[in-house]
Amino acid sequence: MAIKADYLGMALTLDDLEVENLAYFGHCADHRFQLQRCKPCNLLHYPPGAGCPWCGSADQVWEPVEGKGTVHSYNEVHHAIQPAFKPFTPYMVLLVDLDVQKGQPTEHEAIRVAGNLCNPDGTLAGPETVAQVGIGTRVRMVFTDVAPGLSLPQWTLDQDAEQPAPWRYPE
Repeated sequence: MAIKADYLGMALTLDDLEVENLAYFGHCADHRFQLQRCKPCNLLHYPPGAGCPWCGSADQVWEPVEGKGTVHSYNEVHHAIQPAFKPFTPYMVLLVDLDVQKGQPTEHEAIRVAGNLCNPDGTLAGPETVAQVGIGTRVRMVFTDVAPGLSLPQWTLDQDAEQPAPWRYPE
C-alpha cells in the first residue's frame, strides 16, 4: 500500500511499486533497523534494492542490524532551502559508517547511511549538539515517526560510546 506523508513541510511518497523501500521503512516504523542480506554472498547492503550490488542475486533476506556507527562525513546546513527547516538551522545531515560489515567486501568499504542529526526523541538537534559533531563522532540510530507505516532513520549522539575529538571542516 502506498504511503503519503509530510515531514517538516516536505511531501513524502512511497508508491506501491517501491516494494523494497516499503519493506525497509516498514521495519523503521517498528523502530527496528533492518538491512537486506544476500544469501549467496552473505553480504549486507544499503540502500534496499531488488538485487545484491555485490553479486547480482535477487535471493535476499531482511536481517536486524545494530544502528551504530561513526560519522564519515557531514553537511552543516545554515541556509534552509525547505522553508519548514529554517527554524532548525543550523542542522546537520550525517553520512555514517555502520559498525556492521565495516571493511567488507574490501578494506575501504562500509555500509553508509545518511540521516539528520537528531535529539534522542527524533527531533532535529539544536546548535549546541551540532557544534559537538564532526567526522569521527560516534552515533546511534533513532527514528522519527512521520506517518503510520513510515519512520525516518536518523542519528543521535551515542552517549554510551567514548567520543573522540571530532574533526570539523574549518570555518
